[in-house]
Amino acid sequence: MTPEPGPTPGPVEGGGTHSATVHGAEPDSTKMVTALVRLRQALQEVTLPLDLPGIDAHRKVQQELVAQLEDYVIPRMMTIDAPLLAVVGGSTGAGKSTLVNSLVGHRVTTPGLLRPTTRSPVLVHHPDDAQWFGQDRLLPDLERVAHSTNDPGALQLVAAESIPPGLAILDAPDVDSVEEQNRVLAAQLLAAADLWIFVTSAARYADQVPWDFLKQAAERSTAVAVVLDRTPKEAVQTVATHLARMLASRGLKDSPLFIVHEGTVDEDGLLPKAGVAEVRGWLDMLADDATARHAVVQQTLEGAVRALTHRAHPVIAAALEQGEAASVLRRDAVRAYEDAAHAVTVATADGTLLRGEVLARWQEFVGTGELLKSLETKVGWLREKLVNTVKGKPAQAERAQVAVESGLEMLILEHAEAAAERAESAWMQLEAGRGLLKGAPEDLGRASRDLRRKAERAVRDWQGDVLDMVKTEGADKRTTARFLATGVNGLGVALMVVVFASTGGALAGAEVGIAGGSALLGQKLLEAVFGDQAVRRLAERARAALDERVRSLFEDEMARYTGIIDGLDIDTDAPLRLRDAARRVDDVRFEARKADG
Repeated sequence: MTPEPGPTPGPVEGGGTHSATVHGAEPDSTKMVTALVRLRQALQEVTLPLDLPGIDAHRKVQQELVAQLEDYVIPRMMTIDAPLLAVVGGSTGAGKSTLVNSLVGHRVTTPGLLRPTTRSPVLVHHPDDAQWFGQDRLLPDLERVAHSTNDPGALQLVAAESIPPGLAILDAPDVDSVEEQNRVLAAQLLAAADLWIFVTSAARYADQVPWDFLKQAAERSTAVAVVLDRTPKEAVQTVATHLARMLASRGLKDSPLFIVHEGTVDEDGLLPKAGVAEVRGWLDMLADDATARHAVVQQTLEGAVRALTHRAHPVIAAALEQGEAASVLRRDAVRAYEDAAHAVTVATADGTLLRGEVLARWQEFVGTGELLKSLETKVGWLREKLVNTVKGKPAQAERAQVAVESGLEMLILEHAEAAAERAESAWMQLEAGRGLLKGAPEDLGRASRDLRRKAERAVRDWQGDVLDMVKTEGADKRTTARFLATGVNGLGVALMVVVFASTGGALAGAEVGIAGGSALLGQKLLEAVFGDQAVRRLAERARAALDERVRSLFEDEMARYTGIIDGLDIDTDAPLRLRDAARRVDDVRFEARKADG
């Protein structure tokens, strides 16, 4: 016994979209179209580039929402009077193409034993309705063609007098196709349907994939009709009863259920007219009854709009999380390099550099041994005697300058390597950071390859700054015995030595140890030539110039990390705009419900 078809799907609660086109539309309809267009724009402006937990699902939802708006909701809202689109979908081998051909009355889509059969969707409509299915309407991304094709990016349009005006039937690929492209296309087409005609069989009705689609239909209040196809007569009652219970338990108890008995197809691949009479009669009724047809469209459209705003909220949360994660990654990288730059600043001011090769070359230049002995007694006469005590020659001053250059370079490279390691380690603690490191064009855990060259240039430029300061300050003293005895290079090295043991121009711990004594000698040597205040001013300027060049180097190194974050182009305001757009759609929908009573 064939179960009676269920009731015609009716409008869900709150179905309040008006049945006018945008041209001459009622105010609420125009408001809704505007709100939906803004929602689409807000969704497209959201970026989810960071690989955070669960992000693939959010990206998929975002794509689905944009596609739903572009493929169905906005076009349908703008052309509310367009024919009802019934998309025929289902499992592989369920007989979709044969059913479509039989409903039309002649072959328009190719059935067969080879799976998958349907590769390119076929839309059949009455000739008078052709204008509704142009490129600017439904499914705008699919190219319109008038011939049979296997191109999944094309939509074949077939005009048939046997299809009543107000109705269009679309044969979709299998939802469980072995080819992913077919599955994606099937999902896209079903999302663009006013009515889902789900075709299944005795052998496939319990398959999981189709039920996943039916679950989505129930959640979105999509109008659904189910066709049980290719079922032997002796199994009809059992299978149909079980299928009806499954539909009811999944929120689809009001969906019509039709039976198409297993039978012989004719030479054109068509089922007997009697076999599809109930389905065809029901579709004809919808086409003839504008009120019933409009109720189906409103039910699906209203459910789709409601689902859009509901599904947008997890995307909003994911987008906010992206911004927060990007901020954490940026903060960790900035902290690593700012700490490193600070460490270099400290090390170039606390006497750390006045050891090893730098100290040896400085002592070679100033004859530190004798002078230190003098310092231990009294220093009142040191300025007058210091110039005569210094026994360094220009070559020795140059060697001291080279030692300073080498020591500074090594200090910078050491801390840059440490900063790169710390930044990489911090990023490795986060899944998003690991993904960015993996996709980076270079090994970010090491200093950049050209840092050594850049550091050499920066140090030499700073030394040039120091020598220029000495030349400028000694412009009126270049002929004095004190200036000539030490020379520009010698005084420049002395100023560098003072900088390496001073903060703000004041010696730090200069009375302690050899390094402190050496710095004090440098200061006294400079004071003998320029005077106390000038030396303080020179040391402050030299210190500031060194800090600026070091900071610039580390900012360039840090930019390897922060540049990646900047390249993500995460707009932190985008999720807020999306939230506002979703709220606006809901507000318009609720206003329409209230107006409809």
